[in-house]
Amino acid sequence: MLDKLRTYRQDLHQIPELELELPQTQAYLLNVLKDMPCQLYSPIGSSVLAFFDNHKEKTIAFRSDMDALPVEEKTDCPFKSKHQGIMHACGHDGHMAMALGLADYLKDNYSKLDVNVLLIFQPGEESPGGAKLLCETGFLDTFHVTQIYGTHLWPNLSKGVIATKPGPMMARSSEVNIDIHGKKSHAASYTEGIDALEIGAAYLTEIYSRLKQIPTHVPYLLRFGKMDSGEIRNVVSDHTRLEGTLRALSDPVYDQLIELLKTTAKKYEGTFTFDINEGYPPVTNDEALVQELLTFLPDIVLLKHHEMITEDFSWYQQYVPGVFFFLGTGTGIPLHNDHFDFDESILETGVQNYIQILEHYKSID
Repeated sequence: MLDKLRTYRQDLHQIPELELELPQTQAYLLNVLKDMPCQLYSPIGSSVLAFFDNHKEKTIAFRSDMDALPVEEKTDCPFKSKHQGIMHACGHDGHMAMALGLADYLKDNYSKLDVNVLLIFQPGEESPGGAKLLCETGFLDTFHVTQIYGTHLWPNLSKGVIATKPGPMMARSSEVNIDIHGKKSHAASYTEGIDALEIGAAYLTEIYSRLKQIPTHVPYLLRFGKMDSGEIRNVVSDHTRLEGTLRALSDPVYDQLIELLKTTAKKYEGTFTFDINEGYPPVTNDEALVQELLTFLPDIVLLKHHEMITEDFSWYQQYVPGVFFFLGTGTGIPLHNDHFDFDESILETGVQNYIQILEHYKSID
């Protein structure tokens, strides 16, 4: 199996593509899957669904993401990206390889299972959120999916370790843009204007002060990394723009933070406009499903802490119970880094984890 996994990963690593338009990646996947005993579908552009139909009532799904990043690769590996300025720097090539490795297992074994199996190859995880687009097609109902699993390579875990966490595991995240409109005037007569720069500075300081009053038992993050204002030193600014990020592990806390932003704005002069994108929901693993997995996957490590980064696997969990795993690379090389790489032997561990899940459910009701 390892030789095939290595081939899949290295082939896919050389043809990275961005967002929702992944024609070469899709063609590669379809070529591998075309002679397997599965039905192939593409509910949204560049996606691939491989359905191993046992004519059972229930289906277990496994998802891999497909898209790469706008990163210029700086590794010296012989299978380096052939697409300038684009790189699989987040392990999605490995995720697809694992799903193809599972397909190889299913080719000879799916008929022995008491469930159907659906492999999901999803574009647009990094942006704009391909999981939501796929879910909105209704395919989870069409294929009677009752459980879904996914895995992400994770640099800060020891090599080959598989870990998860019941309940909230990864944050909900949104981009926050706030425009404050004031009124220009010469600095010598600043009282005739409405100083958007002063308002922005005061508003930001107050937001940070008020955040300290919110309990932290449910983790959250609200920070602004960019502030633009004004055109010239002796003219009162009539526009300030704040750009930041909002993250939380629960929707009520997320909503509370948005309300804080908007209610605080009401006390200031000028006009505030808010542009807060929907982002991705928090990755929240089904607690009962995790506890069941632990009864037959004793090597799984339970994470003690959540992560404040996001993953659009969370959209599937809005529809069906699901569990997301981390698979340790042991390298410490961060995700999205231009030197990101890993030992492909860990992919075999990831596939075996999936196989054990399927074989446990041979007698699923």
